[in-house]
Amino acid sequence: MNLTGKTALITGAGKGIGRAMAHALAKEGVQVGLVARSAADLEQLAQELNQQYDVKTAVAVADVSDRAQVEAAYAKIKGELGPVNILINNAGIATFGKVTEMDPQEWERIIQVNLFGTYYVTHAVLPDMIAANSGNIINVSSSAGDRGFATGSAYCASKFAVNGFTEALMQEVRKNNIRVFTLAPSTVNTELASKAGLPIGDEDRMMQPEDVAELALATLKLPERVFVKTAGIWTTNPQ
Repeated sequence: MNLTGKTALITGAGKGIGRAMAHALAKEGVQVGLVARSAADLEQLAQELNQQYDVKTAVAVADVSDRAQVEAAYAKIKGELGPVNILINNAGIATFGKVTEMDPQEWERIIQVNLFGTYYVTHAVLPDMIAANSGNIINVSSSAGDRGFATGSAYCASKFAVNGFTEALMQEVRKNNIRVFTLAPSTVNTELASKAGLPIGDEDRMMQPEDVAELALATLKLPERVFVKTAGIWTTNPQ
């Protein structure tokens, strides 16, 4: 499928996977709406995209765990670029610790950003996709959404929930020609992974943000008539 001329919204666009996806989509001729919490990161990325590719960009600062901020951000991007054809729910956070030792507020915060953020942004964008009778939604999950691990209760719970949300939504909107996917990489060499204390190891052997962006492009370029019975989950290991 040719992506030229389509419009995408990417959350968590300022760094890591979101930033790589913005470059990959802009290179394909996609207009990109960029959402993140850091205005400086967004402005720098928008400047790079405008200089390197012949596409329009729009930026909106928002915390995806805040529904009002999400709705305002989408209204701004829609006003500048038009309705969104491609939604990439990438914003996410991670903190690890034992259940009895982790601050309950931090546990809740991970659920609010990773799960509720995905829901809030989808809820804002979906009516326009339904009206257009087409669209693609990619939710960036994790291999932690397929199997749990010690100290990862909050993060794993959030990603298990994202996978369930994705599959349920896919069944709900396929009649509207809207496809819903998850991408579920293992540890990716990003600032988020480093700050969360994950073992980075040999960076050259790890998945890079650009690798995940390539998976996203491959998914979006599937023929529009291609649907699947269950949510597409791509799991990739660095070894």
